Amino acid sequence: MTATSFLDALKAAADEAEAAEARFRREIAGRTKALERERAFAFRRLNLMRAVADAIASAESEEIAVANATATLRARLGWASDSEARDAVLVRFVPVAQAAFASLAPPEAEAQEMDVQQSLADFEAWYASTHENAFWVLFEHYMPETPLVDF
Repeated sequence: MTATSFLDALKAAADEAEAAEARFRREIAGRTKALERERAFAFRRLNLMRAVADAIASAESEEIAVANATATLRARLGWASDSEARDAVLVRFVPVAQAAFASLAPPEAEAQEMDVQQSLADFEAWYASTHENAFWVLFEHYMPETPLVDF
């Protein structure tokens, strides 16, 4: 074995180790980003549904509960005006509101227990199938910097 052949072998091994490390770092970065997104979406889901639950808790009827829930969703998204796309989202959110109301209704109301999480998952699946991004991306509001004015 000549000096160059064992050095070439060591160089190849070093290059492979470097490439393996780079692949691992890319995988970790991708996995970290995916986990960060899952966490953010989970907290957005929790915060929205907590607000919806608060909004419908005192509703005397399903209709009022649905109106309160959709108003809460509109407020959380900052939707002050209507559009066809926004109306579609609000209409598709109605079963989520109905399920939440049914789950919070007193037992004597004979409310049919619905699975709120399944209704929400169905809503999210519908949104994902009809839009480019997940529903929870709508909560990423860009806030432009405003200059501080001192009077």
